[in-house]
Amino acid sequence: MHAAPPAYPDEVAVAPVRAPVDADVVVPGSKSDTNRALPIAALADGTSVIRGALFSDDTHYMAAALNALGIGVEATAADDTFTVTGAGGRLPARAASLFVGNSGTTARFLTALLALGHGEYLVDGVARMRQRPIQPLLDALQQLGVDAVSLSGTGCPPVRVRARSLRGGQTRLDGRESSQFLSALLMIGPCTPDGLVIEIDGDLVSKPYVDLTRATMAAFGARLEHDGYRRFVVPGGQTYRATDYRVEPDASAASYFFALAAATGGRVRVAGLGARSVQGDLRFVEVLARMGCTVTMTDAATEVQGPRALCGVEVDMNGISDTAQTLAAIAPLATGPVAIRNVAHIRAKETDRISAVVTELRRLGVRVEELPDGLVVHPSPVRPGRVETYDDHRMAMSFAVLGCAVPGIRIANPGCVAKTFPRFWETLERTTAAAR
Repeated sequence: MHAAPPAYPDEVAVAPVRAPVDADVVVPGSKSDTNRALPIAALADGTSVIRGALFSDDTHYMAAALNALGIGVEATAADDTFTVTGAGGRLPARAASLFVGNSGTTARFLTALLALGHGEYLVDGVARMRQRPIQPLLDALQQLGVDAVSLSGTGCPPVRVRARSLRGGQTRLDGRESSQFLSALLMIGPCTPDGLVIEIDGDLVSKPYVDLTRATMAAFGARLEHDGYRRFVVPGGQTYRATDYRVEPDASAASYFFALAAATGGRVRVAGLGARSVQGDLRFVEVLARMGCTVTMTDAATEVQGPRALCGVEVDMNGISDTAQTLAAIAPLATGPVAIRNVAHIRAKETDRISAVVTELRRLGVRVEELPDGLVVHPSPVRPGRVETYDDHRMAMSFAVLGCAVPGIRIANPGCVAKTFPRFWETLERTTAAAR
């Protein structure tokens, strides 16, 4: 389905740079954008081409699952393209067992998608996926009359969906754990006869990802409305139109290279990510600007120039939580404390990301406080050490950036980057080569 990943060693010793990094960096397509475009294209009427797509573990699981549901997805890794033959809002298969690895977007988006089918389906993943919550989505689907249950009774996968072609209706959704639950419902709403009305309980986390969902739906011809992220209305009876869709470069992936500029006092420019980007994680550069970086953004690109020294900062990262680890990893280099707040929900990601970051920073001699909803990192000398990654791609990539700025950092299980950025280590080597 996708190109063979690179061969990864058991450990990578990151070589620190000797000079500021100065590079134009090409990052892969957005995982969040690709894994929205794939199921929407699967529901479209006609054949769509998704260009600039991410080819990684997460998108492989999504594409393979759609194929198992009887929807034609042809992958061409050589030019980062998926060709999807949409089924016009239907699911051809009446039974399927779908394996999603540890891909949260795939698990959540598919669970809602299956409600449009007519039959019995199973969604399961790796051991960590069986610890990741999905009950709020199941509760919302059950209110709509869908027989969707956690088979273990834990509120996590494996999930069984017995579907009878969802008509639509009104439901309530707890928005405090993940915005993916809401995005999953929004994407299927246009294909229901009666549409969906979704009332949000609690403060919705990661709102920029809902904006991304809305933008992707609009690109395929569907509309929705919301009232301050509290009430969402998706008219029914809409038809997703097949389209030629271009995926943006991944803003989360770009964050590591923007942080590299910040940490080394260097310059990094990423083309294709600019003022018109629909990805909330590009706002990470605003945090870097508050820390003293110079940020230049045009419609076509974003460039970060690092300062002589990074300032401390206190930041609410709820809307850009996938970049919280990126900031935490370079935080010891700042001249003042760096406080990351309002990200309690990242404890239920690929690992407990707050606890993992705190543990690994302390392993490196950094003084850090763990909070229920975040952490505070104090300026500290960083001692050499091996960073455990907890099979979390963002742990590996974040601490690799720190390793470019200080000596002696080794990254365990570097292959975990295959989840979203299979060629991260090659890209990092190219970016830093002239500065070594």
